[in-house]
Amino acid sequence: MFAGLSSTYGLTLHGLITVLALLLYVVASHALHQRRHPAAAIAWVLFILLVPYVALPTFLVFGSRKQTRPPVLLRLPEAAGNDAPWAVQTIGALGQPAPATYRGLTLHADGSEALAALWRVIDAAEETIDICSYIVGRDPVGDALVARLAAKASAGVRVRLMVDGWGRLTRRPPDMKAAVRAGARFAVFVSVWRTLFRARSNLRDHRKMVIVDAHGRHPRLWCGGRNLASEYFDGEPGHPPWHDLTFDLGGALVTQAIELFERDWAYANRLSREGLVRSAAQPAVLPDVHAGPAAQIVASGPDQIDDTVYTVLVTSAYQAKTRILIVTPYFVPDSALLIALSLAARRGVVVDVLIPARSNHRMSDIARRRALRALATAGARIWLAPLMLHA
Repeated sequence: MFAGLSSTYGLTLHGLITVLALLLYVVASHALHQRRHPAAAIAWVLFILLVPYVALPTFLVFGSRKQTRPPVLLRLPEAAGNDAPWAVQTIGALGQPAPATYRGLTLHADGSEALAALWRVIDAAEETIDICSYIVGRDPVGDALVARLAAKASAGVRVRLMVDGWGRLTRRPPDMKAAVRAGARFAVFVSVWRTLFRARSNLRDHRKMVIVDAHGRHPRLWCGGRNLASEYFDGEPGHPPWHDLTFDLGGALVTQAIELFERDWAYANRLSREGLVRSAAQPAVLPDVHAGPAAQIVASGPDQIDDTVYTVLVTSAYQAKTRILIVTPYFVPDSALLIALSLAARRGVVVDVLIPARSNHRMSDIARRRALRALATAGARIWLAPLMLHA
């Protein structure tokens, strides 16, 4: 008798927990306006039904893609006319800033050039240095960076350095005490505990930017995919440096970078973001073609309402007329992007995909096979690089 009661009680409790977990999933998805692919939604439901004790905490930590805080638009561009390029119209429709002019663009051919440009940009600072990076290593590059920042702070330059909370755990961070004593400010973008308790595990700052004298006479931006650690520049003993891309430039475009930094800095330090939203009445006029080349910085991530970069990629595949060149270490597109690229190849667009023969993530290499077969069948060309690339 008691065994039967115990069994019934256990089944009832298990069913109650399962129902509560499903309700929490449904309520959270609707309240946070989560847009999931049907396959992903079905996978979450099945996961909760089968193992609610594991699925529920997993969903609370990893289940949210987007931020609940209202996004801060850098600018609200005016609707571009039909004569504006499709990219400008698309990016403007996503709430991103209008094109701005730049000058002195330099692409860094390798890690040595990138490091030399980094030191050159920092050494030229007269008023401000603002840096954000996913990782800053305690190694020759990280130590040299901190030493330079300390010297600049001692000379009266306002110095701010922001490192991602998760990225900081992956590497031993450099000792910032000397730089802080000299007047530099250091911030961690969202600590690990803050993200876990708020179900924001994907709220990471992967932006790598060094912004110097943003509002001065000679603003400069150093930016790209390299973290501020030795393996991204000179490599480490027994290991060559990562193949990656960085650049530096000056001009009005630097203003867009500092606006992004200011927003992230305010969030990391839990400061008021008043004044960061630009007036909707501000015109977003395209630069004069005679003023020089122009570009746009497109913010992407869980703090954006739209999947901005993804939307631009899909639109690009449909708009392309002659060639699409993709260079990436990991190629696992979803069905919408894969269809767009395949259709481009079928209608005569030359589609080239350059990927490493083997990346540093084996699961990514396995997962990419179906997409590569589909693209090759459509007529795309797949190029395998002998050296491992990195994001």
